[in-house]
Amino acid sequence: MKLDFNLKLTQEQKLVMTQQMQLSIKMLQMSGFELQQYIEKEMQENPVLDANYSEENHIENNKDKIDYKKFIEYLEFDNYSSKNYVNTDDEEVSPFNFITNEKSLKDFLEEQILELHEDEYTKEICRYIVGNLDARGYLDNTIENMAKEIHANKENLEYALGIVQGLEPYGIGCRDLKECLKIQLKNKNIENEKLLALIDNYLELLAENKIADIAKKLSISVQEAQKYTDLIKTLEPKPSRGFYTGESVKYIIPDAYIRKINDEYHIIMNDSVLPKLNINPVYKSIILNGEKKDGTVEYVKDKINSAMFLMKSIEQRKSTIYKVLEEILKRQRDFFEYGKEHLKPMTLKEVANEIQVHESTVSRAIKDKYIYTNIGTIKIKDLFTTAISSVDSGEDVSVVKIKNRIEEYVNKEDKKKPLSDQKICDMLIEEGMNISRRTVAKYREELGIKSSSKRKRF
Repeated sequence: MKLDFNLKLTQEQKLVMTQQMQLSIKMLQMSGFELQQYIEKEMQENPVLDANYSEENHIENNKDKIDYKKFIEYLEFDNYSSKNYVNTDDEEVSPFNFITNEKSLKDFLEEQILELHEDEYTKEICRYIVGNLDARGYLDNTIENMAKEIHANKENLEYALGIVQGLEPYGIGCRDLKECLKIQLKNKNIENEKLLALIDNYLELLAENKIADIAKKLSISVQEAQKYTDLIKTLEPKPSRGFYTGESVKYIIPDAYIRKINDEYHIIMNDSVLPKLNINPVYKSIILNGEKKDGTVEYVKDKINSAMFLMKSIEQRKSTIYKVLEEILKRQRDFFEYGKEHLKPMTLKEVANEIQVHESTVSRAIKDKYIYTNIGTIKIKDLFTTAISSVDSGEDVSVVKIKNRIEEYVNKEDKKKPLSDQKICDMLIEEGMNISRRTVAKYREELGIKSSSKRKRF
C-alpha cells in the first residue's frame, strides 16, 4: 500500500449561511405569537429599540370602555349581588374579577375530601393518594411503596384508596384500565358477572370489535355481547379528561385577513399584534456626535445594526407571507367563495415557482401560520393538498374532496354490512376518481375511521 500525501488547490461554489441569514430564516417560520415574544425579548436586550403601539392596538378603547360598577348594579340576581365585586372607593373594577380560574382535577378532589365525614388523619392520606395520581387520574404508585413513604399501615392506605375511588369523576385512583372501568360500573350500580368477565379477560377482542368471538367466549348471544361492548364504550378510560391539566394555552394569532370587498378578495396583513419598531433618538445622537472614546460609539453602532436587521427581517417576513397568500388567493378563489368542497390541488412547489422562491421558503412561510376568513380561521398549510387524476374529465381532484366522499360513504353505510376499502375504492372510481384500494385505506386511517371489521354492528 502506497500512501501519498499531496497538497491540492481546488475551487468550489458553496453557500455559507451567516448568523444573520439563519436568524432571518428562523423568523420567517415563527408563528405570530412566537414572533411577538421574540420581539419583546429583543427589546429587553437591545436598549436602542423603541416600540410604538398605535391607538387601535390598545386593548381598551375609551369609546368602548365598560363601566363595570354600573354593569354590576344592573345585575339584580342574588348570585351576583351576594358577592362583593364592587369596591366602595373610586378605584376601577377590573374585568378580571369576573374570570374564574380553571379548576384542576386535584382541586376538585380536594374540595370533596374537605367534605368527607372522616378523621383528619384519613383525609391527609386521601390527599397524599391524590398527589400520586398521574395525568390520566390513575394511581401512579403501589400501596406498599406509599406505606413505606409515609410510615402508614397498608390497611389505612387501602381504606383511604377506597374513599378516593368513590369520589367523582368515577374511575379516579385506579391502578389500570380494567379497574378504572369496573369502578365506573360499580358507581353506576351495575353488577353483571359476564360484563366483568369481558373487562377482565377480553378487552383486546373488544378493541378489535370481535363481537362474535366475545359471545362465544362468554357463552352468550352476539346481540348480548354487542350490548355489553356498547356499554363499556360509554365509560371513560381517562377520568381526568375535561379538567385543567396545567398546560399553557397556545394562542392563535392570524397573520392576515382575507376580506371580500366589492366582489373582490383582499389580503390585509395583521400588524396589530406587533409594535412599530424605531431607533431611540438618544442613541442616534451618540453616533452623530461620535466623540466618546471609551467604546460607547462602537457598542451603539453594533446595537443599531442588530435593531436595523430585526426591522428588515420583520418586513421581509411580512412581504414573503403576503406573496404566498397572493398566489394562494389566485388559485383558491372558489374555496374562499364556496367552501372546502371547492379546494383545488395545490403544492408548495407550484406556489414557489410562481413567486420565484425556493420551495423551502414557502414551507417556512406557511409553518404555524393562520388566516382569518369569512369561513373561519384556517391554517394556511391545510390549503395545500395533492391531487388524484380524474378518469373522465382529465382534471385533478383534490385529496380533501376524496376524503369528504369517503366520510360520506361511511356515514351512510349499513352498519351491519360496512363498506370495505375495496368497495369504497370501486365507488370512487365510478365517480371518475382514479384511486387505489391502498390509498383509500391510507385516507380512511387519516380520517380516524376504523376498518370495516371494526365498524360492524350486530
